[in-house]
Amino acid sequence: MTTLSETLSPHIERLGRLADQKRFGRLRRGIEKEGLRVDAAGRISQTRHPRALGSKLTHPHITTDYSEALLEYITPVHSRPEDALEFLADLHRFSYRRLGEELIWPASMPARLDGNDSVPIADYGESNVGRMKHVYRKGLDVRYGRIMQAIAGVHYNVSLPDELFALLRELDGEGETAMQDYRSARYFGLIRNFRRHSWLLLYLFGASPAIDRSFLPDGRVPEGLEAHGDETLVSPFATSLRMSDLGYQNKVQSQLKICFNSLSNYVNTLRHAISTPWPDYQASGVREGDDWCQLNANILQIENEYYSDIRPKRVARHDETPSQALEARGVEYIEVRCLDLNPFDPLGIDAVQSRFLDTFLMWCLLTESPWISDEECEHLDDNRRLVVSRGRDPELRLDHHGRKRGIADWGGEILKGLGEVAALLDRLEEGSPHGDALAALAPRLEDPTQTPSGQLLARLMSRNEEFVEAVLGLAREQGARLGEEPIERARAALFDELVETSHQQQGDIEAADVDTFADFLAAYFERARESRALTPLRAGGQA
Repeated sequence: MTTLSETLSPHIERLGRLADQKRFGRLRRGIEKEGLRVDAAGRISQTRHPRALGSKLTHPHITTDYSEALLEYITPVHSRPEDALEFLADLHRFSYRRLGEELIWPASMPARLDGNDSVPIADYGESNVGRMKHVYRKGLDVRYGRIMQAIAGVHYNVSLPDELFALLRELDGEGETAMQDYRSARYFGLIRNFRRHSWLLLYLFGASPAIDRSFLPDGRVPEGLEAHGDETLVSPFATSLRMSDLGYQNKVQSQLKICFNSLSNYVNTLRHAISTPWPDYQASGVREGDDWCQLNANILQIENEYYSDIRPKRVARHDETPSQALEARGVEYIEVRCLDLNPFDPLGIDAVQSRFLDTFLMWCLLTESPWISDEECEHLDDNRRLVVSRGRDPELRLDHHGRKRGIADWGGEILKGLGEVAALLDRLEEGSPHGDALAALAPRLEDPTQTPSGQLLARLMSRNEEFVEAVLGLAREQGARLGEEPIERARAALFDELVETSHQQQGDIEAADVDTFADFLAAYFERARESRALTPLRAGGQA
């Protein structure tokens, strides 16, 4: 049987020689990190987004996700993970100087809640674009409830060097293929391999094996959860309840069956979903006079509503939807969305994890990636469900082309291929940071107690702590440390300036609006239905 390593090696050998000649550069990444604001007792904050942090509508680095209480930090794109993480750290330090007694919750599963209405929906002001963001979130409440939207995570955005794609196109004998088409096809090959193997990330980095009982306001305890103390429920072998049926889920969306075989299929499926009514959403109504409860009654209100552990992305222009940007200019980068916050790290992610992710994504790009059949798609979903709920169970077996394999066995084989890619990437570095990251994380395969989920569960058990008690303790320690650490001087000045300019920009946007909100939405969705495709895209991209 041909191993993944054997299909990978020819590309690695040739690219290694080119790396030595500096024929291509480093990967580039930006990090988006969410975190709930909580009060001193570990309850979700009911206060408005602090004005001292700037306008959440227009600030480029500090905003909110679903809830007014759910901070979202966005770093610029960096070629060194350490630079992105230092920027992220300064965002935390800046915030802690302006949060008063509040803390940033370091876990993915929420703090203490008091029912659905205790999760305040983010308000982005009176402009049409601000109202659209608010009404979209009201629609999420109608469809899924607010509590699910209080979950936090890390989104990891990665772009691969253009020079690398040019070299791969040459090595693959695809010189006649337009670079835009080739790059998009290769990115989709990466995404397919990611979906085949993302269970490994859920195992290694999942950090949500426990929840507070307030996350289940109806009081019903799902199968697989056990009581721990008075207010905590744990799943003994779970890695990421955030990614389980308790977390981000949408039974309506499951019918979309997006397995990322081609850009055209992906875009057309999303366009169909944002233009196709769904009876239950129609029954909820869209508006009553000027009171809007959702943007529309379709399967998806907008494309961002589609939940996936990875997305192809392209920065959109002001008159484009995300899909139109992809159609017009192809895939620019990918967004990894399956990462829990590591509650033991004040940033939720560290340089070791970042280097591992870069190696994993490069491996997904360079390894052969055939199309995913409907049958394989079902097996991939089953593997992910098993790992999030039972990933640390030594008896767990996953489906690998009809074979049943344990995580340590299959994961060990993947790490061999990752080792080749790490060596390639380290040719561009001083030292061996990618190889060191693999070595640091490899022991987790044989010892589940070393995973973040294992560490959190061990802390709850050994100290007999409640979930909220344990995470609140971590939040206090991290907040005290970050609040005292210095901020890089030029960056502190930039952040101060952005507070004022972002408020001014929001005011300018609101003053410039002339259309009614209804007309603004109608024009948006009319544009969203248009195709912006310039050329038919190849569906290939195998190594």
